[in-house]
Amino acid sequence: MKRLTQHKKIMISFVLVCLLVLNYPIIITALDSNLFGIIFSIVLFIIGGRKTNLKMSYPLLGMVALLEYISFQLHTKSLHFLALAILVCFVYYSFTRKFSFIAFICVILFSSIFNTFFNYLTVEIKQTLCYGVYLSLKNFIPITKIEGVKFYINNAKITIDTACMGLSMFKTGLLVGAFLLTLEERKQQKYFNIKQIFLFCFLIILLNIISNYFRIIILILFDCTQENTLHYSIGLLCFVFYQILPILYLIRFFKPKKEEIINVNSSKFAIVSVITGFAIVLVTSLEIKKEQRHNLLENLDSSYNIQQGIWVNTEVFKIATPNKLVYIKTPTHNPLICWTGTGYKIIESKIIIRNNEKISFVLMEKNGVQYFSYWWYECDNKKYTSLVEVLLIKLFYNKSARLINETSKTKLT
Repeated sequence: MKRLTQHKKIMISFVLVCLLVLNYPIIITALDSNLFGIIFSIVLFIIGGRKTNLKMSYPLLGMVALLEYISFQLHTKSLHFLALAILVCFVYYSFTRKFSFIAFICVILFSSIFNTFFNYLTVEIKQTLCYGVYLSLKNFIPITKIEGVKFYINNAKITIDTACMGLSMFKTGLLVGAFLLTLEERKQQKYFNIKQIFLFCFLIILLNIISNYFRIIILILFDCTQENTLHYSIGLLCFVFYQILPILYLIRFFKPKKEEIINVNSSKFAIVSVITGFAIVLVTSLEIKKEQRHNLLENLDSSYNIQQGIWVNTEVFKIATPNKLVYIKTPTHNPLICWTGTGYKIIESKIIIRNNEKISFVLMEKNGVQYFSYWWYECDNKKYTSLVEVLLIKLFYNKSARLINETSKTKLT
């Protein structure tokens, strides 16, 4: 019986490796940006995993099925990669009956879906932090006014860089917290419950906000918003003093609780659940490799002269005119990320009303020149400003959608 079980494990491991090889391009893309975090999460899952009487097979299988359904419908590679990562955790749990909630949070944290989510909120978070800094400093230094992330002090203009959001510091802080929690569990031979883990994560996120808040204040006081050695040194010092040191102090107040003694036969695992998970992932893997037809120019407003346009790639159509630049893209493209990635600084971002319809507006700057950018999502000849709303329509009704981005040096009417 034991030998038969061992053969099953070998076969399941072989099939898992084959699935990972099949998705090699997606995995490599994810590893390019999060190599250290992903490896750290896997190691933490192995060394921090504990045997549990919680039946994790069904929640994990449910998560894989949900993520793969969305990936199948929308061809979302980031969600597909997360499903693959959860599948690996699922197989490891099925073999050993060991699970680490701390490491599992890290797996989600370092998936590309989290990066996408954070990038969509970066500008709004940065503007909110800058306004908080403005309220704190306006009575102490001569700040004339603030426009988004641009401060006017003594007739000088200071712009806060996107890097001041500290996404890498945010992730590093959570990694440090996860490591400390796992270390404490192994040292005490006891385990934290879910409430303790989420509370500690919440405190780390709060400390990250405080760290970025003081980082912006110090950068303004030292007039050091351009990227240089002092700029990075200030960021690192704020990270250490406002995040790492408080974490090391707070961990003393978190005491793991002793887990009940359980008897789990690790040689038995739900092979049907594992095979079901493999089948779901295989079907989605084959579907996501197919070339997707986006129909970006279908039923497009006649005011856009597509004869003047060119295809940048299968997901981007560009129309350049003397007065404005128009991009027509798949809805997963975020103009804020595209513009900042090509050297533009986002000054202000908000929702406005144009022609009695809500659209997104961005004021940005490059080489001392300001640009006005307007964008929205189109689906069924209606305009939307919410990506989530558009993707839900596309998910459940299988309707095509596109993003339209108009940019000019002057305000468009």
